[in-house]
Amino acid sequence: MEKENSGSFKYTGKSFSKLSVNDDSSAFSDCNSDRSGEFQTASSQNRRLLLACAAENPDDLIRQLVSDLESCSIDEQKQAAMEIRLLAKNKPEDRLNIAKAGAIKPLISLISSSDSQLQEYGVTAILNLSLCDENKELMASSGAIKPLVRALRTGTSTAKENAACALLRLSQMEENKVAIGRSGAIPLLVNLLETGAFRGKKDAATALYSLCSAKENKIRAVQAGIMKPLVELMADFGSNMVDKSAFVLSLLITVPEAKTAVVEEAGIPVLVEIIEVGSQRQKEIAVSILLQICEDNLVFRAMVAREGAIPALVALTQSGTNRAKQKAETLIDLLRQPRSSNAAAARTSDVSG
Repeated sequence: MEKENSGSFKYTGKSFSKLSVNDDSSAFSDCNSDRSGEFQTASSQNRRLLLACAAENPDDLIRQLVSDLESCSIDEQKQAAMEIRLLAKNKPEDRLNIAKAGAIKPLISLISSSDSQLQEYGVTAILNLSLCDENKELMASSGAIKPLVRALRTGTSTAKENAACALLRLSQMEENKVAIGRSGAIPLLVNLLETGAFRGKKDAATALYSLCSAKENKIRAVQAGIMKPLVELMADFGSNMVDKSAFVLSLLITVPEAKTAVVEEAGIPVLVEIIEVGSQRQKEIAVSILLQICEDNLVFRAMVAREGAIPALVALTQSGTNRAKQKAETLIDLLRQPRSSNAAAARTSDVSG
């Protein structure tokens, strides 16, 4: 899997300031850029020479590489895309220079290539260039969104993961969130969350979290079936995806469609189990989600109570964070009062089930 471990693609508290649990963005702090090492092709020696020359004449090299992106030879295009990919990965100061030299539009064209390797190189070069914030607006205005969505649908596993990361970078511009959602990215990211490898699941979850701060994208995600993989990942404590999935769910749960969907996917028992055995952060986010599920629905309150949530909530009021204690106490009050209404709701639920 070709992803950068340089740590250059990280989120700060500002990026995810709407997190409901202690404004803690660490659940999404490890989505990185291209992790490729040296490319294993016959011309690796030439690339090393080119990169060595870049230190002395970077502008000349960049102009030549941008020109080669528009070559009639696929091999030359691949070579140029790889070089740009490496330069953008290893030399942060060149990311803006590469964009200024005109690389963005030809790279976007490569993303639509029928050659899967060329498409992958184009996607990854765009991702690495997007690490420069100044490039994101140019990428969006140059039409990068739809080709990246296409790569999510048709690309190699690496292309899909890197397309998810690139869309995530573009979604950091508020005006791009809706455009990305309307371009069909949400169902494809949900599919990556469900069927991708571990890195793909993490990248998809992070992109979905960013995109779903827009209400219409929340509804798209629910309609795309996101609750099934979210609940499954939260239930699997060995997946290392409990936190990410719970944070995505906490964002979605503000729309009524999400509350119904998570209950239908048997999310309540999973959330109760997290309160019983999860980490402090997991318990806090789970109780926050259950509180929102129960706020205006007696049937859901009865279901939560029937799962045996109250003992775990009482324990949380004694050992949790201050915020967790407050939410647990509020939820306990909802589950216990009025008892007659909850009992009637439970009977109604049993009959309808």
